[in-house]
Amino acid sequence: MNVLHEPADASAEQAQAAIAEEFAFFGDWTERYQYLIDLGRKLPPFPEALQREEFKVSGCQSQVWLVPSGDAQRLDFQAISDSSIVSGLIALLLRVYSGRAAAEILATEPRFIETIGLARHLSPTRSNGLAAMLAKVKQYARDVSA
Repeated sequence: MNVLHEPADASAEQAQAAIAEEFAFFGDWTERYQYLIDLGRKLPPFPEALQREEFKVSGCQSQVWLVPSGDAQRLDFQAISDSSIVSGLIALLLRVYSGRAAAEILATEPRFIETIGLARHLSPTRSNGLAAMLAKVKQYARDVSA
Protein backbone atom coordinates (compact mmCIF):
# COMPACT_ATOMS: atom_id res chain seq x y z
CA MET A 1 0.00 0.00 0.00
CA ASN A 2 1.37 3.40 -0.86
CA VAL A 3 1.82 6.02 1.83
CA LEU A 4 0.06 9.27 1.02
CA HIS A 5 2.17 12.37 1.31
CA GLU A 6 0.83 15.86 1.29
CA PRO A 7 1.74 17.72 -1.88
CA ALA A 8 4.80 19.96 -1.47
CA ASP A 9 2.80 22.95 -2.71
CA ALA A 10 -0.66 24.06 -1.54
CA SER A 11 -2.13 24.11 -5.05
CA ALA A 12 -1.33 22.95 -8.55
CA GLU A 13 -0.79 26.57 -9.60
CA GLN A 14 1.68 27.13 -6.75
CA ALA A 15 3.51 23.95 -7.78
CA GLN A 16 3.83 25.29 -11.33
CA ALA A 17 5.16 28.62 -10.07
CA ALA A 18 7.70 26.84 -7.84
CA ILE A 19 8.86 24.66 -10.75
CA ALA A 20 9.33 27.77 -12.92
CA GLU A 21 11.39 29.42 -10.15
CA GLU A 22 13.59 26.35 -9.72
CA PHE A 23 14.29 26.02 -13.44
CA ALA A 24 15.01 29.75 -13.78
CA PHE A 25 17.96 29.21 -11.44
CA PHE A 26 19.79 27.14 -14.08
CA GLY A 27 21.71 28.92 -16.80
CA ASP A 28 21.49 26.38 -19.61
CA TRP A 29 19.72 23.25 -20.72
CA THR A 30 22.58 20.95 -19.76
CA GLU A 31 21.99 21.96 -16.14
CA ARG A 32 18.20 21.73 -16.53
CA TYR A 33 18.42 18.21 -17.96
CA GLN A 34 20.68 17.20 -15.06
CA TYR A 35 18.13 18.65 -12.62
CA LEU A 36 15.35 16.68 -14.38
CA ILE A 37 17.39 13.48 -14.07
CA ASP A 38 18.00 14.22 -10.37
CA LEU A 39 14.27 14.76 -9.80
CA GLY A 40 13.55 11.42 -11.47
CA ARG A 41 16.04 9.65 -9.22
CA LYS A 42 14.13 10.95 -6.18
CA LEU A 43 10.85 9.34 -7.18
CA PRO A 44 9.63 6.94 -4.50
CA PRO A 45 10.22 3.23 -5.14
CA PHE A 46 7.68 1.81 -7.57
CA PRO A 47 6.36 -1.69 -6.80
CA GLU A 48 7.25 -4.16 -9.53
CA ALA A 49 3.78 -5.72 -9.07
CA LEU A 50 2.26 -2.51 -10.50
CA GLN A 51 4.28 -2.69 -13.73
CA ARG A 52 1.25 -4.16 -15.46
CA GLU A 53 -0.19 -3.56 -18.90
CA GLU A 54 -3.30 -1.83 -17.49
CA PHE A 55 -1.12 0.94 -15.99
CA LYS A 56 1.23 1.34 -18.96
CA VAL A 57 1.01 4.68 -20.74
CA SER A 58 0.80 4.21 -24.49
CA GLY A 59 2.33 6.87 -26.70
CA CYS A 60 5.61 6.97 -24.80
CA GLN A 61 8.81 5.79 -26.46
CA SER A 62 10.15 4.65 -23.10
CA GLN A 63 8.24 2.43 -20.71
CA VAL A 64 5.99 4.40 -18.35
CA TRP A 65 3.60 3.12 -15.72
CA LEU A 66 1.10 5.47 -14.05
CA VAL A 67 -1.09 4.18 -11.22
CA PRO A 68 -3.96 6.22 -9.75
CA SER A 69 -5.50 5.84 -6.30
CA GLY A 70 -8.11 7.81 -4.44
CA ASP A 71 -11.33 9.50 -5.44
CA ALA A 72 -12.71 12.81 -6.70
CA GLN A 73 -11.71 14.56 -3.45
CA ARG A 74 -8.08 13.45 -3.68
CA LEU A 75 -6.37 11.61 -6.50
CA ASP A 76 -2.83 10.35 -5.95
CA PHE A 77 -0.47 8.96 -8.54
CA GLN A 78 2.54 6.68 -8.49
CA ALA A 79 4.61 6.48 -11.63
CA ILE A 80 7.96 5.35 -13.01
CA SER A 81 9.81 5.15 -16.31
CA ASP A 82 12.81 3.23 -17.56
CA SER A 83 14.20 6.54 -18.87
CA SER A 84 15.92 8.95 -16.49
CA ILE A 85 14.74 12.12 -18.25
CA VAL A 86 11.17 10.80 -18.51
CA SER A 87 11.31 9.95 -14.80
CA GLY A 88 12.16 13.60 -14.21
CA LEU A 89 9.16 14.66 -16.29
CA ILE A 90 7.04 12.29 -14.18
CA ALA A 91 8.35 13.95 -11.01
CA LEU A 92 7.20 17.34 -12.34
CA LEU A 93 3.77 16.01 -13.33
CA LEU A 94 3.30 14.35 -9.94
CA ARG A 95 4.29 17.56 -8.16
CA VAL A 96 1.62 19.49 -10.03
CA TYR A 97 -1.19 16.91 -10.13
CA SER A 98 -0.80 14.22 -7.45
CA GLY A 99 -2.68 14.67 -4.17
CA ARG A 100 -5.17 17.09 -5.70
CA ALA A 101 -8.93 17.02 -6.16
CA ALA A 102 -10.09 15.77 -9.55
CA ALA A 103 -11.68 19.17 -10.29
CA GLU A 104 -8.35 20.94 -9.68
CA ILE A 105 -6.53 18.42 -11.88
CA LEU A 106 -8.99 18.97 -14.71
CA ALA A 107 -8.87 22.77 -14.32
CA THR A 108 -5.05 22.97 -14.30
CA GLU A 109 -3.35 23.39 -17.64
CA PRO A 110 0.34 22.42 -17.57
CA ARG A 111 1.71 25.92 -18.16
CA PHE A 112 5.05 24.98 -16.57
CA ILE A 113 5.92 23.00 -19.73
CA GLU A 114 6.01 26.21 -21.77
CA THR A 115 7.23 28.44 -18.94
CA ILE A 116 10.42 26.47 -18.30
CA GLY A 117 11.06 25.88 -22.00
CA LEU A 118 10.40 22.14 -22.04
CA ALA A 119 8.21 22.47 -25.11
CA ARG A 120 11.21 23.72 -27.10
CA HIS A 121 13.85 21.41 -25.63
CA LEU A 122 12.26 17.96 -25.64
CA SER A 123 12.55 15.61 -28.56
CA PRO A 124 9.26 15.01 -30.43
CA THR A 125 9.00 11.51 -28.96
CA ARG A 126 9.47 12.81 -25.39
CA SER A 127 6.96 15.61 -26.06
CA ASN A 128 4.47 13.00 -27.26
CA GLY A 129 5.15 10.90 -24.18
CA LEU A 130 4.64 13.88 -21.87
CA ALA A 131 1.35 14.66 -23.62
CA ALA A 132 0.30 11.00 -23.25
CA MET A 133 1.09 11.01 -19.51
CA LEU A 134 -0.81 14.26 -19.03
CA ALA A 135 -3.80 12.89 -20.97
CA LYS A 136 -3.79 9.79 -18.75
CA VAL A 137 -3.73 11.90 -15.55
CA LYS A 138 -6.67 13.98 -16.84
CA GLN A 139 -8.54 10.82 -17.92
CA TYR A 140 -8.18 9.29 -14.44
CA ALA A 141 -9.52 12.59 -12.98
CA ARG A 142 -12.50 12.50 -15.37
CA ASP A 143 -13.15 8.85 -14.48
CA VAL A 144 -13.38 9.50 -10.73
CA SER A 145 -15.47 12.62 -11.31
CA ALA A 146 -18.12 10.73 -13.28
